[in-house]
Amino acid sequence: MTTTPAAPDPVMEAIGRAVAQGRAGDPAAARRTLLDLWSATGVTGDALHRCTLAHHLADLYDDPAQALAWDIRALDAAGALTGQRLRAHHEGLGLAGFHPSLHLNLADLYRRLGSFDAATAHITAARRHASDLPEDGYGTLVRTAIGEVAEAIARRDTAKRASAPGAGAQGGGGPPDGRAVGPCTGIRPRGVVL
Repeated sequence: MTTTPAAPDPVMEAIGRAVAQGRAGDPAAARRTLLDLWSATGVTGDALHRCTLAHHLADLYDDPAQALAWDIRALDAAGALTGQRLRAHHEGLGLAGFHPSLHLNLADLYRRLGSFDAATAHITAARRHASDLPEDGYGTLVRTAIGEVAEAIARRDTAKRASAPGAGAQGGGGPPDGRAVGPCTGIRPRGVVL
C-alpha cells in the first residue's frame, strides 16, 4: 500500500486544510470552507469529494440532526464511488473500508436522536462490514466504537459518547475517535474514526 496520493487533487487538499483548521480550534471557519466546497462540487459532483465533504461537515455539527443529514449524504456518495476513482486518488484506498465507519456514524446519530430501530439497522451494517477494516489503529478504533455504540443502543442511551466527533470535540472537530479522518480522505487517524 502506498502512503502518498496517486495524483494531486486540489479539492481533497482543500478539504484537508479545512479539517486541520477545525482541529486547530476554528470549526466555524472550517464549516464555511467545506460548505463553499460542497456548493462548488454540487450534489452530482465527484463522489469522492461529496463523500469526504459530507463526512467532515457532519463532524462540525454538535446537533445530531444536522450531523445526520451530512452523514446520510456521505453514505449516499460512497454508494456512487468506484474502486477506480479511489485508486486515482490514493492507491491504498479500498471501497469496502468506507462502510463500517459510515454506518457507525449513522447508528450513533440515530441513537442520539432516540431512533433505536434505525440505529440498530446501521450498527448491524457496521458490524457486517467490520471485517473489511484494516488490522491497524484505525480498524481497532472503528471496531471499538462499534462496540460502544451497540452497547449504548442496547441501553437506549441517547447521551453523546465522550469519544464521539463533533464541533465541541477536542481541537474543534478533531474527535478523539478519529472520525474526522479515515477512508474518505485516505489519511489514517492521528491516534484518534470516520
